[in-house]
Amino acid sequence: MDEEARAVLQRCDPVLLGSCRDSEQSDCSEAARMVLYLTDSRRVQKVLGRQLFVLDSMMSLLEGLESAQQLMTQPCPPQPGGGARSRWKSLKTVSRSGTEETETLLRSLQDKIQQMHNRRHSLTELVHRLHSKKQQYTQLEESLQKAQNALQSCDHQLTQLRAESEAVVSQLISWQRIRDELQVYVSAVQDVMQINLLSFNQSELCLELRPRPSSDLSSNEPEPLNLSVTWSHDDRFTLQVREGPAGLVEDGLSGRRSELSAALLEVMQRYLGQFQLLSEIQRLRSSFAIDWRASQRVLVYLKSAVLVCHLQVEDGYPTGGAARLLSVRRDGQHVDTSGLKPLRSGLSLTDWLVFLSSSPLV
Repeated sequence: MDEEARAVLQRCDPVLLGSCRDSEQSDCSEAARMVLYLTDSRRVQKVLGRQLFVLDSMMSLLEGLESAQQLMTQPCPPQPGGGARSRWKSLKTVSRSGTEETETLLRSLQDKIQQMHNRRHSLTELVHRLHSKKQQYTQLEESLQKAQNALQSCDHQLTQLRAESEAVVSQLISWQRIRDELQVYVSAVQDVMQINLLSFNQSELCLELRPRPSSDLSSNEPEPLNLSVTWSHDDRFTLQVREGPAGLVEDGLSGRRSELSAALLEVMQRYLGQFQLLSEIQRLRSSFAIDWRASQRVLVYLKSAVLVCHLQVEDGYPTGGAARLLSVRRDGQHVDTSGLKPLRSGLSLTDWLVFLSSSPLV
């Protein structure tokens, strides 16, 4: 295909030119025929346009005549400006100018439409921002309300804490008064017992009781007695033995604060009452294999690997009670003790152990 045919196809129908490029080998002859057809059609259309223009001019002239004689006698008016062709070119120029003006107006209208879209987009973004600001403002109001509620709650809790602190301070003052009273009490009983204050806090007081050494006692002293006094919120106490002889205060002593002195005196009296018994048991442990069961008040004497003697100690021993042989077991079996008759009655624990250890009957 030559350049002229390509140019014609480009002006008339670019699709045909693309098709011709895609399949140029097979459709070149058809494209050439199409170019000739389009060229002839354009010439025919130009001729038909001129003929239609002449026909229109003749019809206009005939419409202006009153008779056929006037057509024969009236000369043809000269066509100004070169006749129909110049009028056609003028109309073409006016049409092109109108088209260009219309295109200019359309472009201006498109610019204005684009500006309106841009402004609409800006307004939409502004509305979204205002909505977001409104939500933030609402959230800030809710946060402020929550903060105010929390502040009121904190004020209420602060008031409660102040009241509780005043109650705690009052209780602390009461405990300090108790401590002062206990210190006075400890000073008052120094002539009877030796008391060491081990520790003291707001909820517990720890004391150590130890008998004063005397000349009529042996050098082997019983183990010291450690007491703990626990305080409760209702101004009550619980007295327990932490370290010392078992069974002295089995379940502990409890009562109100005013009863603490009497409870301490009761524990001291029990401790003093058992002091001689405990001292004797302490001395016997260095010579005999024994075990003291304080809760049962039973002394277990292991004479040999198979022979075990049990002695019952009555309350008030050694001044108001006695010690007696309870049972003898050999290999877990009871041994008849009817033949065991000490030389005298009212034997002490030491006398019983010496008698049992030297008796050939057991």
